[in-house]
Amino acid sequence: MKLIGSIASPYVRKVRVVLAEKKLDCEFVTEDVWASQTTIAESNPLGKVPCLIMEASEAMYDSRVIVEYLDTLSPVGKLIPAVGRERAEVKTWEAMADGVLDAAILARLEATWAGRTKAQRSPAWIERQLGKVRATVKAMGQGLGDQPYCVGIYLSLADIAVGVALGYIDFRFPEIDWRTDNPNLLKLYDKLMLRASFADTRPV
Repeated sequence: MKLIGSIASPYVRKVRVVLAEKKLDCEFVTEDVWASQTTIAESNPLGKVPCLIMEASEAMYDSRVIVEYLDTLSPVGKLIPAVGRERAEVKTWEAMADGVLDAAILARLEATWAGRTKAQRSPAWIERQLGKVRATVKAMGQGLGDQPYCVGIYLSLADIAVGVALGYIDFRFPEIDWRTDNPNLLKLYDKLMLRASFADTRPV
């Protein structure tokens, strides 16, 4: 298998963490989808990463589809329950975390995309998106409570998704202090960062 992605992309990081946790071999090929010479559309017509190229050259995307597929490839460290309420809980946590990323990336693009002038940028739009980030992080903290993990007593995709989202906030929006009001999320995040899968995929 071959994973096409960017080191800075949190969606790609989620896939890379899952690959590491599942102990699956996969070639990582970096791609800048914003570069004029990018060839990502040859694999994904949406022009997005991550994109997983499988043995027979079929392409799979996006990150939610990829991680669900990867979890079926090995019994090591099952990350997504097969059925029932627990599965729905894990997928809901993933949806919240991905929603944080969606909003954060929209805010960043509005603030930095070279296709807009400063006069064309909307501070109100940026604040609207960052408001979603703050509100969802608060909801995550409330949902976690005093549990060791987001769902159950073992690491799951829920924790990976949340850890990646918090890491992206630190990476792109260090001015957002999510730690002070969410010491339980900080405890989870610090625990995740002790894992090689997180430490080795930290964005730079």
